Amino acid sequence: MENGAVVEGRDPSSFLSEILGAPVTVKLNSGVVYKGELQSVDGYMNIALEKTEEYVNGKLRRKYGDAFVRGNNVLYISAQ
Repeated sequence: MENGAVVEGRDPSSFLSEILGAPVTVKLNSGVVYKGELQSVDGYMNIALEKTEEYVNGKLRRKYGDAFVRGNNVLYISAQ
């Protein structure tokens, strides 16, 4: 997947398993963005990140060692 382009016929779970341990960007429905290393994703899209940074309105707000994001808040996940 290049530059966020959607690849037709690709299973989302295989994409997520391929990027485990990689840097990702997670955008929430509220517009808040988290950047960190993807550690796990479950069937409900609950996400565990390490080395996490929180961005609000494009500005770094906080840094977390570990973060857990509840899946119903997730708008998208993209590989960096």
